[in-house]
Amino acid sequence: MTCAILDDEPLALELLADYCAQIPGLELKGQFHDALAGLAFLQDNPVDVVFLDIHMPRLTGLQLAQLLPQPGPRVVFTTAYDQYAVRSYELNAADYLLKPIAFERFVQAVQKVRQQLAAPAATPSPPAAAEAQAAAPDAMFVKNDHRLQRVAFDDILYIEGMKEYLMIYTTTGKVLTLQSFRRVEEVLPPERFARIHKSFLVALNRIEHIERGKVQIAGRLLPIGDTYRDAVTAVLRASNML
Repeated sequence: MTCAILDDEPLALELLADYCAQIPGLELKGQFHDALAGLAFLQDNPVDVVFLDIHMPRLTGLQLAQLLPQPGPRVVFTTAYDQYAVRSYELNAADYLLKPIAFERFVQAVQKVRQQLAAPAATPSPPAAAEAQAAAPDAMFVKNDHRLQRVAFDDILYIEGMKEYLMIYTTTGKVLTLQSFRRVEEVLPPERFARIHKSFLVALNRIEHIERGKVQIAGRLLPIGDTYRDAVTAVLRASNML
C-alpha cells in the first residue's frame, strides 16, 4: 500500500514518516510541508492513502481533500484540533487522528484503510458520517457589543480584517467582531469560503466576477494576495468557477 504525508510541521512529518517505515507493506512515496506542492505531486503520482494535516497555510487540508483526483486516495486527517471531526466525515475521510498521534492509533488507521481497499464495494458509509452531516452547523456565533450574535453562513458576503477585529459583510448589514481569521476559518465550511488575501476571506458563491487579480463581491473589488493566488485558483477550479 502506497502513501504520502502532507504536514507543514517538520516534526510531525518526521514522526509520521518514521511510523510508515515501521509498518510492513506500507511504502511512503512522498512527504510535503507545502500543501500546493503535495497536491501537484498527488495529481501525477496516485497513492492509496494520504495522511493530511488540516491546518496548513494557503490551503487547508479540508480544501485540499476536495481537490484530489477522483477516484482518489483514501484520506486520513491528522490535526491537533478535534472540532474538524464533523467536516472530515462529510468528506468521507477514512480516519481522523488527533495529535500527538500514538503509534498504536496510527496502525489502527492503516488497518482501516487496508480493509477499505480490500473490499471497497462492501464498505458502507459509516453511521458517524450521516450523523455528522445532520449535525453540520449552518451558522456561527461571534462576539458583538458584549453579546454573541448569530451569523448564518448563507448570509455572508465576505470578511475583512481590521487589525484585531473582523468586519463581516452580510446580505443584511455589517457585523464588527473581536475575532481572528484563524478562528473563523476553523468554523466556516472550507468548500464554501476561501481566504484570498491577508485581509479578506470571501464566500465563493458570492463572487460576481474575477478580473486582473481581483474578485468582485457586492460591487466591491477585493484583491487576491500573491501568496494566496495559487490556492485561490485551485479552489475556484474545484468549484467549477474557472
